[in-house]
Amino acid sequence: MVPIEALTIPMFFMFRNIGQVVPAIGLNELGSLVVVHIGFSIPFAVWMLRGFVAAVPVEVEEASKLDGASGFRFTRSILFPLVAPGLVAVSVFSFISTWNDFLFAKTFIISAQENQTLPLAILNFFKPDENDWGAIMAGSVIMTVPVLIFFIAVQRNLVSGLAGAVKG
Repeated sequence: MVPIEALTIPMFFMFRNIGQVVPAIGLNELGSLVVVHIGFSIPFAVWMLRGFVAAVPVEVEEASKLDGASGFRFTRSILFPLVAPGLVAVSVFSFISTWNDFLFAKTFIISAQENQTLPLAILNFFKPDENDWGAIMAGSVIMTVPVLIFFIAVQRNLVSGLAGAVKG
């Protein structure tokens, strides 16, 4: 319920201190971005998937138990196909929010150019006197291509996944 911007400064100090103990998760390390994005994506995914799982009737699970299916078999063969559109929708939202991240990357990757994300690399083309618009647009196209490929791969399931989120 707290805005992400309000959490950035405390996380900066947290990663600065953790980096002295665990160097892979400190400042200027991609591990800090991984931890932050996992920490923000999982609660969102749980909240969004709750509607999909709640929409599965309890009778379906009871029927699978009567047929002799184990809990793992029920999850793999019945529940997963029913909530797959929701998983696709959540994965698209999580991927796009992580891929387009600028705030955390700018805050935690201070000086290590080898660990810069693409939005930070595009920022290097903005100069005080003159912007290199050709490079900025080329970087923007390069940044858009993986999102388009991912979207094209999952577009069939995305529409049904978004419709299912409203049911719960």
